[in-house]
This record gives sequence, C-alpha cells and structure tokens, in this order.
Amino acid sequence: MSVLEIFLIGIGLSMDAFAVSICKGLAMKKAGIRQMLIVGAWFGGFQALMPLLGYLLGSTFARYITKIDHWVAFILLTLIGLNMIRESRSKEEKEDASLRPLEMLLLAIATSIDALAVGITFSFTDIQIIPAVLLIGATTFALSAAGVKVGNVFGMRYHSISQVAGGVILILIGTRILLRDLGVI
Repeated sequence: MSVLEIFLIGIGLSMDAFAVSICKGLAMKKAGIRQMLIVGAWFGGFQALMPLLGYLLGSTFARYITKIDHWVAFILLTLIGLNMIRESRSKEEKEDASLRPLEMLLLAIATSIDALAVGITFSFTDIQIIPAVLLIGATTFALSAAGVKVGNVFGMRYHSISQVAGGVILILIGTRILLRDLGVI
C-alpha cells in the first residue's frame, strides 16, 4: 500500500473527528491554539491507536481468511464509507464546547471505531503498520485541530461535504483493494 493510499485513508478516517471538531469549534466563544491542540491530540491519538489494535487483532486471524481477505477489506471499507455518507445526512450533531477528559475520551473512541476495522483490513495487506498509523494519527491530528478553528469561524457549513468525501474515499480504496486482488487492475 502506497503512502498516498495511507494518507487518503487517514483523510477518510479523520472525517468523523473533523466533523466533531467543527462542532466543538462552533460551540466555543473563542478557539485558541490550546483548544485546537487538545482536540487534535485526543482524536489523532485514538485514530492512530485503533488501526494498530485492529491490525494486531486481524493478524491473529489472518491465516484463517487469506483467501477472502480482499473481500473482507472491500466490505468493511465500503460499509464504513456508506455509514459516513449516511451520517452526513443526519442533523443530530450536538454543539458542546466541553473538553473534559471523559467526554473527549468517549468522542475519541466513537470517532475512531471505524479505524479499528480499517486496521483489520491492514492485516491483509503488505503494509508497514507503524508508519501507517503514525501518518493516520498525524493527519487526523492536523484536520481535527483545524476543524476546531473552522467550526469557530465558519460554523457547520462544510460538515456534510466532509462526511461524504471521507465515505467516498474509503469506498474507492476498498474497491481498489478488491479489484487489485482479483487481478482486474
């Protein structure tokens, strides 16, 4: 898997965290560097941790499903992508400026569950997992920190677009994995 593909996966995975970061920024009277760094650290950290855990879990069971691994990757990435697109149509986002550790922990877990599934798909590919999760975490950190500022300045105008874009990216990468392993491309 190329660095560009991993970067695009990082962008796709970070869209939930980016959307929540926009909501956080929207609810803040003033979004300073401290708030941006806190949100970025929580979301970026968990977005790096979850695919690593998924990779370790998937590696444990990979030998049992190597003949269908490309289908598993395709199905998981497609389901995650479709769910992101579905969520983009939801109006249920809650505006809350709190950065309390328990709340941030719950949000970080909730926005990175899909990264766990992506980590499982990584175990079926030829990937260097540490650089991959560091790139995903750094991408999410940067986008989440920026999301706080974007939300604070622009509001929710781009929330749906970012969710759809993230979903489409994950679906396209899943399709590419499937087509590559089937010998189509």
